[in-house]
Amino acid sequence: MSTRAFRSASTDESTFHARLLGTRGAIATENYLATHAGADILKAGGNAVDAAVAAVLVEGLVNPQMHTFGGECPILVRMAQSGDVEAVNGNTAAPQRATAQAYRDRGYSDVPDEGVLAAGVPAAPGALIRTLARHGRLSLAEVAAPAIELARNGFPLHSGMLNQEKFGIRALEQKFRREWPGSAALYLPDGDLPQVGQIFRNPALAATLEALVHAETSTRGDRKAGLDAAYRSFYQGDIANEIARFCKERDGFLERTDLAVYETQIETPHAMSFAGTTLYKCGFWTQGPTILQCLAMLERRNLHSLGHNSAEYLHVLIETIKLVYADREQYYGDPSQTHVPAEMLLSKDYAALRDALIDTGKAIGEMRPGDAWEGKALLAKEKRFEVAPWGHGTVHVDVIDSEGNMVAATPSGAWIKSAEVVPALGFPLGNRLMTFYLEPEHHPNRVAPFKRPRTTISPSLALRGDKPWMVFGSMGGDQQDQWQLQFYLNRVLFGMTIQQAIEAPKLSSENFPGFFAPHDRFPNRVRIEPRVGGAVLQELEKLGHDIEVATDWSEGYLLAASYDPDTGVLEAGSDPRGPKGDVFQSSAMCW
Repeated sequence: MSTRAFRSASTDESTFHARLLGTRGAIATENYLATHAGADILKAGGNAVDAAVAAVLVEGLVNPQMHTFGGECPILVRMAQSGDVEAVNGNTAAPQRATAQAYRDRGYSDVPDEGVLAAGVPAAPGALIRTLARHGRLSLAEVAAPAIELARNGFPLHSGMLNQEKFGIRALEQKFRREWPGSAALYLPDGDLPQVGQIFRNPALAATLEALVHAETSTRGDRKAGLDAAYRSFYQGDIANEIARFCKERDGFLERTDLAVYETQIETPHAMSFAGTTLYKCGFWTQGPTILQCLAMLERRNLHSLGHNSAEYLHVLIETIKLVYADREQYYGDPSQTHVPAEMLLSKDYAALRDALIDTGKAIGEMRPGDAWEGKALLAKEKRFEVAPWGHGTVHVDVIDSEGNMVAATPSGAWIKSAEVVPALGFPLGNRLMTFYLEPEHHPNRVAPFKRPRTTISPSLALRGDKPWMVFGSMGGDQQDQWQLQFYLNRVLFGMTIQQAIEAPKLSSENFPGFFAPHDRFPNRVRIEPRVGGAVLQELEKLGHDIEVATDWSEGYLLAASYDPDTGVLEAGSDPRGPKGDVFQSSAMCW
């Protein structure tokens, strides 16, 4: 053995990214520029909310392949002073003219997956401004300054923005040239495909943000009055007029009145206790409660004794996910317009009934929703809905400050693949309406005027005991809460650090339909990273799972931050899968 080696012991258990610890601030985002923006805001005297808003605004500029300002942004917030957890419903709403019949009259059997007919009201601006007004300390002018500066003066274009599979500029180049001149003008400067490292500018987005700041600063009154003015400026002023004009020219449904009546809703989140912790998620308009249902079922089993990522452990995990996601397809929707049996879905009694359906010796590929109306383990087959695809494309931001204020935000939508960029505004509209159904008439997620489509975007916030503990989340469409569940179990049951829990091998079920055409469902299909080991993969196959060995470091994309109220120590972590997958320049900071 060499006497010159700096380390001779195995590095198999070491994480790729360092464990980040501090006492003043913790932030994790999908781009280092967003991380630095949030950190600068904290260092300038802002709190976790101020920092999170600043970071999200930067994310919408530097990761447009996954989110822009015209998209959505669910947020979970816990302020240390009150101790209450709050959910911000940053979801879009359908236009008044968006009915099932209106789509059928235009010859559609489904809502289109791109373009103005898939666009609802931009929700991220309202979610950010309302959250800032309720819980921040700084002005919009202060927290928007980093994004405005980067949009106006430029930043070096990163590889994910250019090269991400299906969503990056390179993949969309020809579509921009053929169909979307507004997108081509912005993302193909001088008519050429840009290169990694080339300075990219978005002056129209800078002007949009500056218009909101101008509305704030020119309003007499207190801080809240200024932020209310900025909110109205987006939804009732010139920006709304421009969105409406753009949609009318393209024969879309979205009108100025749809923006004018839109209001960001503040809600009480759902929660589930598990092994001395409490996990909070947004409502049933997201897929967030799936992880709560999973925890209620898994709590009944001694998972730790099965061993981390053993075949027995993963089998139970997979079968639980399949049962819960069948419920997701059957029951989840906008609670303001459809009745969701939320109490039953999250009850321990219902979890026991559903858990009893798991066969520890065999994988079952059937979609098996429970009867959450009658409190029975299985819904009669004739009552089950046909399944359909959900959305894709997301970024995430986590921030905790030294006081223990916590924010988890999951911006998504209005990515550059969703629609043409509105030239005057510097961002495209979203396509979240594509997740609606046109039939059957009584489906909980059937399109209707002003209805909010169910969505996969799903931030997480957790307490340990009754004390603040952790915020976390991920990108990944259907996979988001599957990956977050595995991360959470790694932390709670196996005592992993944030970075260990992020980097541990992960999987996702494809037992329900995927996003991309032909939207197939693959019964018993499991996509899993090879680091679980060949013996485990073989055992899972023997149990009947259809194993697809994924490219390593391709299942996860998690971010997290935590707080220890007894010591004041903060921790943050980011996923090496972001840069490894050529998607994100994910990063975290603690100091």
